[in-house]
Amino acid sequence: MVQPFEEHPGIHKVLSGYTGGTVANPTYEQVKAHTTGHTEAIKIWFDPDKVSYADLVELYWQQTDPTDAAGQFQDRGDNYRPVIFVNSAEQQRIAAASKRALQEREQFDQPIVTKIQVVQPFYPAEARHQQFYKKHPERMAQEEAGGRAAFIDQHWKNH
Repeated sequence: MVQPFEEHPGIHKVLSGYTGGTVANPTYEQVKAHTTGHTEAIKIWFDPDKVSYADLVELYWQQTDPTDAAGQFQDRGDNYRPVIFVNSAEQQRIAAASKRALQEREQFDQPIVTKIQVVQPFYPAEARHQQFYKKHPERMAQEEAGGRAAFIDQHWKNH
């Protein structure tokens, strides 16, 4: 299993939530009904002296399927679309360069479809969704067995 963001040195806090939609303070039920336009996302607080933004983007690639615009592994739908939300022109430049480099490495059979968008209001998810991987290890095991682990191993084992 890929190491969660919060277990990397220099990352202080990771908060699950929703962003990119049209409804203020959406609930999980609203987001999963595909009526708000939100994407499930995480907000990361980090120490740039210990982990760079470029490092965070690289960690992101290794935890997603950047070729699947319709979801992530067993999680399907627009609320699981791959997006990197950026806070500045510098983050935009770094994310775009990383995306180009990933595509040029040709380690995926399909094009990289992950969007890079300017950050929008972020709404924290309900408490039951925070640190989901710790609270629901059986679900994470299902996801790993359902193709996520094999996909990540196939595409990142030698990188």
